[in-house]
Amino acid sequence: MELYELGAVEAARRIREGEISAEQLTQACLDRIAQLEPQVQAWAFLDSEHALKQARAADEALSAGRPLGALHGIPVGIKDIFDTHDMPTENGTVLHAGRRPSADAHVVSSLREAGAIILGKTVTTELAVYGPGKTRNPHDLERTPGGSSSGSAAAVAAQMVPLAVGTQTNGSVMRPASYCGVVGFKPSRGLVSRTGVLHLSSHLDQVGVFARSIEDAALLADELMAYDEDDMHMQPRARPKLRETALQEPPLPPELTFVKTPVWDQAEADTQEAFAELVEHLGDRVKEIRLPQAFEHAVTWHRTIMESDLALSLAREYTEGKDKLSKTLTDMIERGRKVLAIEYNHSVNQIGRLNEMLEEVFDSYDAILTPATTGVAPHGLDSTGSPVFCTTWTLCGTPAVTLPILQGSDGIPMGVQLIGPLNDDARLLRTARWLTEAVAA
Repeated sequence: MELYELGAVEAARRIREGEISAEQLTQACLDRIAQLEPQVQAWAFLDSEHALKQARAADEALSAGRPLGALHGIPVGIKDIFDTHDMPTENGTVLHAGRRPSADAHVVSSLREAGAIILGKTVTTELAVYGPGKTRNPHDLERTPGGSSSGSAAAVAAQMVPLAVGTQTNGSVMRPASYCGVVGFKPSRGLVSRTGVLHLSSHLDQVGVFARSIEDAALLADELMAYDEDDMHMQPRARPKLRETALQEPPLPPELTFVKTPVWDQAEADTQEAFAELVEHLGDRVKEIRLPQAFEHAVTWHRTIMESDLALSLAREYTEGKDKLSKTLTDMIERGRKVLAIEYNHSVNQIGRLNEMLEEVFDSYDAILTPATTGVAPHGLDSTGSPVFCTTWTLCGTPAVTLPILQGSDGIPMGVQLIGPLNDDARLLRTARWLTEAVAA
């Protein structure tokens, strides 16, 4: 096995035990990037010597017997909307070209504390919305990798880096993870700080992670759950011990519910057939239910909140640089500027209502099973695909994980999405590991 193929857990073990060095692993990732980056184009910023300097420092810390974090020596890709004090953060727009933050985002600080090597900044769509970046899908260069965390998903899928972080305001972790065939995990809103991350919507923005296994995703997410008093949605609480729980056997075989959601008519034929086969395979472990009627309005409520918040958060970019923004984004901002306060507040108030209804679902089921996307990654690079199968769960802030366990008829990855109860992220990952093994068997 080449070093760049190693998962994060295995690589971290080998570094701690002296079998490989952080510099060797980082160099292997850089060599892999040099080989594939001209085609995949996953990186917005990469300074090889700076990455190797971090790796050498990690090796020196190990040699000196200093305390080591769980990610010691592991390269991580950072979506280019997280502030980094030693790298530019340009947010996928020419309006922020050359921007150099003076401090790290809280997530980046947590990664450094855990010993991670900040390898570089991965491509984001325009201001983390819909305008595609340069990245291509590693499985088929003529297909979209999804968005907005396109570079993070593609870099992990192409084995350029074992781990990466991204964000989701609609479907920006789940969709690219599904299209690129990797694990994408979006923790419950309020478990990971958003300080120092491009702000779009306080009610919708969530940080997520990409990996090639559930255990690796849990390892990374565990290190991001440090309390931050500057994030209004965070509360002091014990960390959920994601990896430890994910590796445990469920006390009872999980009970899943298959939920088509009100947007099932937008699922492509391949998706509908694949999920019919999956449900049949799982047998009595899964039962199909229909969500309460209120969920039929979730996409509309999400759109009202998102577009109104975009109009506020990106007011300066719109006012001073409208001609440099895509038409899709300006249209969203202009619609958001017309949203009435009563419409906005009504939509926000529905979040708690929907979660109360989900609590009743989760009284009977461990997780909701549903598609991550309408289908496999679409051909063409002018769009990042539809996030509609992610929208409801982003609105509710529930934890979600996408698993690369299905394929379309053409062999392109198709993700399976699992949704868990709010703030029960560890159990969701345990169920996700069980499902992955059940399908593999």
